[in-house]
Amino acid sequence: MNSSAEQLAKLAEQYAGQGNWSEARRIYELILSRSPGNADAAIQLSYVESLGGTYRAAHRYAMLALQARPRDPRTLGELLKRLRTFNEAEALLACFKALGPLGSVPIPLLIAFAAQLSYLNCQEKALELLDEAKRGDPDYPTTLMARAQVLIYLGRFSAAEQDLQYCLRRAPEIAQAWWLVSRLRKQSKEANHVDRLRRLLAVPGKRADEVALLGFALHKELDDIGDVAGAGEALTLACRAKRSTLKYQSEESRRLVDALIEVPVAAATAPRSGGTGDSSRIPVFIVGMHRSGTTLLEQLLDGHHDVHGVGELYDFTSQMRWATDYHCRGVIDEALVRKAAEGVDYAAAGQGYLQKMEWRLGKERFFTDKLPSNFLNIGFICQALPQAKILHMVRDPVETCFSNLRELFSDANPYSYDQQELAFYYRQYERLMAHWRTVYPGRVLDVDYGRLTRDTEAVLREVSDFCGFAFEPGMLALQERTRGVATASAVQVRDRVVALERPKWAPYEDYLQPLIRGLRAETA
Repeated sequence: MNSSAEQLAKLAEQYAGQGNWSEARRIYELILSRSPGNADAAIQLSYVESLGGTYRAAHRYAMLALQARPRDPRTLGELLKRLRTFNEAEALLACFKALGPLGSVPIPLLIAFAAQLSYLNCQEKALELLDEAKRGDPDYPTTLMARAQVLIYLGRFSAAEQDLQYCLRRAPEIAQAWWLVSRLRKQSKEANHVDRLRRLLAVPGKRADEVALLGFALHKELDDIGDVAGAGEALTLACRAKRSTLKYQSEESRRLVDALIEVPVAAATAPRSGGTGDSSRIPVFIVGMHRSGTTLLEQLLDGHHDVHGVGELYDFTSQMRWATDYHCRGVIDEALVRKAAEGVDYAAAGQGYLQKMEWRLGKERFFTDKLPSNFLNIGFICQALPQAKILHMVRDPVETCFSNLRELFSDANPYSYDQQELAFYYRQYERLMAHWRTVYPGRVLDVDYGRLTRDTEAVLREVSDFCGFAFEPGMLALQERTRGVATASAVQVRDRVVALERPKWAPYEDYLQPLIRGLRAETA
């Protein structure tokens, strides 16, 4: 970029920082008009359009940057993030194939590519890049942590622990490595990291995100060794730290559910012929609250010869963003719902969804899409994909919420770090599910988690009948699964199905009184 273009880019950045999208857009367009192959300008225009809420233009500029075929590692790294934002998986994979010999690719770019491939649940491809990065520099902590995370997703826990322990010997101050280590196995009173974690937390000047990581790790290990009081204190510390980094108000969730309930219910549209999406494919959406057992159900269904387990996907969200030409944060927001209520082409959204899914699939007729928060999208799914099956995981409210409270998510579930906010969100979720059952009778099957763990075969027979395929005994062979599992349940679902005699939250009953009272409050 020449000096004139650099000066213009700095000015555009200033306008963008002020939220003046129109001026930022004008200047980046000027740069691009002078240099049509300027991938940096196209990427920045894509960001500006996203921040301004315009989805299709943001997507168009990202694809324009792709056409420029940038080679600069920094620019290419930004392009990868944009492609992932738009779920342009095939474009990402094409970039991966175009890398050339991995030995000549800079380590930061290998890590960046691996992160995006892991997001797409292409864990083996991600591991290939991280193996190369480790060969290039076996001591680099960032590589070791990224590689350990992918190994966890693949169920290779011993190898993951080796990488993490070496990482901590090299850089013992890295909070994320301690958090990952704590999750790999159940700690014992004889072998744990409790004292070390407490010393790290006592060091002044820790950022809130570091306190959250260390606090959740400490909670997990204290819980493992039976120190309920200490585990509760650590959980409070961790949740407060994480909550301090997030912008969220419970009223947002109430307004979103209100808006969804107000959307007119239209007749489902028939699958559209043409295009590359296979209308004979039957999506099986597994939805519910996070930590309600959705991963377990998907793993069990994946044992069927005619079911392909795909994982947590944002592909349907991408189609609704395209249909409304609106770029929302998260799975859905109130503004997108209002735009959808004005009228969208649901048949096109359904066809687009199937088309974008095809690269992932094999010969199986059925595939699972296991994004729990797609319960927000049920109304749109019913209209866009009349052949879709929707399985709703139902679990004890206190157990579900407690499991959310003690899980460190990214920024996707901001309601989950405060007991009262979590209870309020759960009540809104219940209110919405009651609405879907009323307006779309027969489209959703409730699957009780407790029954699934106690009488697995009987429940799977019911699920199979609802979906339209015959039960197979192989569905019960959970320990034979080798597919990547990129969820918070990556460790637990590699084991057998376990029915708990006593709920996990029971020892914390006193600690959880704000949550329990909140769940009992009247839904409003």
